[in-house]
Parts: sequence; C-alpha cells; structure tokens
Amino acid sequence: MGRKKINLVLKDLEIVDINTKGMGVGKQDGRVFFVAGAVPGDIVSATAFRKRRGYWEARLDRIEASSPNRVEAVCDYFGLCGGCKWQHLDYKAQLHFKEKEVAHNLTHIGKVTPEHTKPILGAPKSYFYRNKMEFSFSSQRWLTADEIAQDTPIERRGVGFHKPGMWDKVVDIHQCHLQADPSNAIRNYIRHYALEQNLSFFNPRSQEGFLRTLLIRTTRLGEVMVLLQFFYDDPTEIDALLAALLGAFPAISSLLYCVNSKANDSLYDQKIQAYTQQDYIQEKMGHLTFQITAKSFYQTNSEQAERLYSLVKEMAQLQPHEIVYDLYTGTGTIAQYVANQCQKVIGIESVPEAIEAAKVNAKNNSITNVAFEVGDMKDCFNQGFISRHGKAQLVITDPPRSGMHPKVVKQLLELAPERIVYVSCNSATQARDLSLLKANYRIELSQAIDLFPQTQHVENVVLLVRL
Repeated sequence: MGRKKINLVLKDLEIVDINTKGMGVGKQDGRVFFVAGAVPGDIVSATAFRKRRGYWEARLDRIEASSPNRVEAVCDYFGLCGGCKWQHLDYKAQLHFKEKEVAHNLTHIGKVTPEHTKPILGAPKSYFYRNKMEFSFSSQRWLTADEIAQDTPIERRGVGFHKPGMWDKVVDIHQCHLQADPSNAIRNYIRHYALEQNLSFFNPRSQEGFLRTLLIRTTRLGEVMVLLQFFYDDPTEIDALLAALLGAFPAISSLLYCVNSKANDSLYDQKIQAYTQQDYIQEKMGHLTFQITAKSFYQTNSEQAERLYSLVKEMAQLQPHEIVYDLYTGTGTIAQYVANQCQKVIGIESVPEAIEAAKVNAKNNSITNVAFEVGDMKDCFNQGFISRHGKAQLVITDPPRSGMHPKVVKQLLELAPERIVYVSCNSATQARDLSLLKANYRIELSQAIDLFPQTQHVENVVLLVRL
C-alpha cells in the first residue's frame, strides 16, 4: 500500500532558521517545517507534502513578506546544481547562522561551553574564492522543462555538476561563480572542442564514453593545473585535445591526464600522466611555498586557509622547547607553518602521496625540524610513536568530517598534552569528541572561520587546556 499523499496548506509561516541543506525552518502549531527556497525572516505560504521524523517537508508557494536577509542569487544555476545553497541569504546573515550552528553543536552535542568565544572570521571574498573545482562530463545532461518540450533535437552532452538526487545527470554549467578565471574559459573551451570533434561523454549507467571528469586548480601565484580523466585510452584523441588546450591556454602550468576505467571517479588509486614537464603547481602561504600535486589535499580557499593557520598558530602559544604532534597532517601545511616556533613537529597522515608531498615541501622550504609518518591514525598514533618522537606538549588535530576515531581520543587522553588545538570542518563531530575530552580539559577558546561562503559549511577551531 502506497504512502498517503499529504497536502497540508500553511499560511503566514514565519521562517526562523535555516538548515544545513539550505532550507528555511518554520514552526507552526508545534510542528517544524523545512521549506526549500525560504530564508530566515520570510513570511511564506507553503504546502507540506511529506512527513519525516521530527519535521515536515514543504514546498514554497508564495513569499508573503520578504526577509531583510534575502538577496538575489547571482548564479543562473542556483537551486539546480546543488552547490552554493545559501546564495539567497545575505552574507552577514550567513555568518550569523554559521556561528549559531557551531554554538548549538558545542552546547547540545558536546555539552561544553567555551570560556571565551571570538567572533567568526568572515571571508574577504564571498565569490570566486575556490582554488580547486571538479566537473563531470555526461552524455545525458539534465534538461529543463522548456528543453524537454522542444520538438527539435537537443544536444545532450554537457559538463558541470551533478543534479542533486540524480547521480547520472549533470547540470551543464557555462559560468560558475566559485573559481576565478581562467576556470570557466577552460571548461567552456573543452566542451566546445569536444562537441566540435564529436567526442563521446561518459555515461555512468552504461559505463561508456570517452571524457569523464575535469579538475582545475589555481593558485594566488597565477599558476593553473588542469587534469582530464578519460574512461578509455585513445592516444590520438588525448594528444589532440591536450595540445589544443595548451595552445589556447599557454598559461597552464601543469597539464595532466589519466585513464580510469573503473566504476568510480576517484583519482587516488590512478596513475597520473603529465603532458607538460611540470606535474605540480605552487602556492604561497605566509613565508612558505608549497608544491601542490593532483592528489594533494590543500585547503580550497587559499586566502582564508592562511588566516586559519595563523589562528592555529596564535592559539597554540608555542614555546621554542616544545614538541608538537600534527594529527591528520595532510601535506603538512600546518606542521610547517608552526615549525619555526617550536623544537620539532611530527605529522601523521594515512595517504602516502600526501606524506611524500609534505617531505618535498619541507625540503624546499628548508625546514629541518619536521618529520612525517604514514599510517592509519587509530593504529600508528600509539605508545611506540610517542617513544620514537618524545612526548608532545601540544597536539594539533585536523580530522576529516567524521571526526577522530575513539582510539585516537583515548590515546590523546593517555598522552595528556598540555594543550590541544582542534580544527574541524564539522562542529557536530568536533563537539562529540570534545565531550570525551572535557573530563581532562577545559575548553578555553573557540572561534569559527568561514572558508566556504554561500554554503552551510564552516570551520571551527578550539583550544583545549589540560586541567
């Protein structure tokens, strides 16, 4: 028996909050409604069409009174491609609700209250701030209602972002407001060339098609990396496309490609081929220069990343005699950024290529008091590690969105460093971990920093001091 259809008409629903999916949150008659397209401060008419556990999903019918926080989205694809879900919310309001989310998670999940909280660090650029973008080619791009209604044949090949809820459909993007030029020009050139040469685009359902994904990385030094992923090897077509691209954009510093015939697009187990002599680009971070490869993790907002690392350094309160552990070190950017203020830094990371990049960068930056180890954090961060490197007075941890493994938290408690600086891209899992650490540590300081304007994502940095 099918689920009963619901059409609950809502009048004068006040939107009081916004959730992590960019949906306005309204409350009426003791019920919570999530309304796509609404922002806090709106008064709307809506129709609730689906009941979930703890809330109802509703469709926006009409804005009765517009919020002072509402702004016009700048992107033609707003609401279609799944990115930049907060574009219709004024940037100052975005920062307010990000701060509110962090405070809520620390209080309600972690049951902790920082002794001091500093205001969120907003981004100087709310658009064109990303240094890395990944696009997908599709032989069956998503079509608008007007396109579907057309009688004439429509070109179905496109390159852009996946339509939310449609893993096999891509919204064809001509201008994205997240990455500065030449990103849009490069993507549009490749699309035009591929259509002109009648190259096939990838179909994930049938697992066929030539062009698969496109990665573009840029730096503040003006360097550009382009990586094209092909589903099968065709040396003639690959060489022709890459030669044409380099001819059109001679400023490309590193032009790469790979042939990936497996079921998913992940690059980490793939062999990357360099078409140009240089297989990396360089970025400046304070007094340091970093080589970034195709597989390197590097914060995608370079300007805000530098402010983030400065914040970590400030909270760390390092002394020349101190030993530092940098957990989840990635390519060792934080480790190297703080190394000039302490005795030594030891970084741990599970990705071998990242550690190799960290070692290369340390050598290029003439940093001799850093060391790096490869391994799964929950296994290699143990007593043997401590015996090899000495007991740390400070631990910096910057885990993935899932937070720290319970074994890592347990080892931190056993190590009992004087201070911990916890950097998180997910304040909910950060709060969970803080709840396990709070018996031995006080939360001295918390500060959020926005690396991802127009989205719900926010970083939070916390300083813990041993009791």
